[in-house]
Amino acid sequence: MAKKITIIGTGYVGLISAVGLADFGHNVTGVDINKIVVDTLNRGEPHIYETGLRDYLHKNLDSGRLTFSTDVAASIRDAEVIFISVGTPSNGDGSADLSQLFQAADDIKNNLNGYKVVVIKSTVPVGTNRKVADRLAADGTAVDVVSNPEFLREGKAIQDFFHPDRIIIGVESERAKSVMQDIYRSLYLIQTPVVWCNLETAELIKYASNAFLASKITFINQMANLCDAVGADIHAIAKAMGMDGRISPKFLHPGPGFGGSCFPKDLRALAAMGEERGVRMSLVREVIQANNAQKLLVIEKLKDLLNTLNRKTVAVLGLAFKAETDDVRESPAVSIVDGLLRAGCRINAHDPIAMDNFKKKFPDITYCDHEYMALQEADALIICTEWNEYRNLDLNRVKQCMKGNLILDMRNLLNREQAKQTGFIYRGMGR
Repeated sequence: MAKKITIIGTGYVGLISAVGLADFGHNVTGVDINKIVVDTLNRGEPHIYETGLRDYLHKNLDSGRLTFSTDVAASIRDAEVIFISVGTPSNGDGSADLSQLFQAADDIKNNLNGYKVVVIKSTVPVGTNRKVADRLAADGTAVDVVSNPEFLREGKAIQDFFHPDRIIIGVESERAKSVMQDIYRSLYLIQTPVVWCNLETAELIKYASNAFLASKITFINQMANLCDAVGADIHAIAKAMGMDGRISPKFLHPGPGFGGSCFPKDLRALAAMGEERGVRMSLVREVIQANNAQKLLVIEKLKDLLNTLNRKTVAVLGLAFKAETDDVRESPAVSIVDGLLRAGCRINAHDPIAMDNFKKKFPDITYCDHEYMALQEADALIICTEWNEYRNLDLNRVKQCMKGNLILDMRNLLNREQAKQTGFIYRGMGR
């Protein structure tokens, strides 16, 4: 049975969830206090970049099943199910800032007019769902809180929403479980596995999953660094490792470190959770530190090869933390560009879609309309993001554009032998 759903927060997770649940046949209202964002979404213009999002947004707006509003109170009263999808950024000590989440909970409490199921989609520390449940039930109003963490990969979020590996649902009442079964009934047709568990388990599954994947990335990055030191090939090593069914080939691609809105924030929160409870999270702490060091490794490599960075012009291709997204939050390119500027470099930058977001952090570097413009008179080229167009750079044209002949390929996109034959000093990751 179709449900009337309100989603508080129309950021990345909230917007993807809104269009997805509307496409399942539910009547969905996305709520945001930012009127400009709401008006833009109601016109069918997404404020984030995600492949396929615009088409799904138009489709479900046109069907009448999806709308966006700034009226938080009315949207709560009209809903049977309320999803909370607000941000939970890091505090200074690494713990999660839950102020937006608790504000949403208070808004719900102040507008309860009958039984509601409140679904927390935001990534929150263990115990948060239960705190929200206690907060909402303080006056005796019937309400059930459900933990339903998201596992959306930026760049593939639409695909992940409609074809998830699994759905995690922390629920402790049969009534709420029945509601959640109705919400995700469309996915039963493709036999998506559902893990039913308690609230604390659902909360920790999200953190455990992200911490493990981040650890895997950090491991292969450190192995790539060792390959550079001993003359081994990380591609062959990763391929052989991935053939082991216990390991799998995913997340065995070396690079300049992980970034984005999830992994760094979630690792910090997980470490803080453990320390708060007297549990040593030494591995998680080491992954955080190693990843920060990995982002700066490229600057050390460049300094060794150029002797000095002062007054050098560096072309940086790729500003988003990964391909197929415009998200630059904690992108390796942020640390790299900041380090280069501190060393006295001039920066020419290009990214297919993330330049506007990067400009908010670095308004004074040179942004170029295409990759070859960024290469003009450059002493060195750094490839930071694995965009497909960078895989097929015309190396002869690159050579003509650049003043120098140094390429630091932090994603191993280019053909190493071809680069050397064209006259470049080529350095990849672990190759």
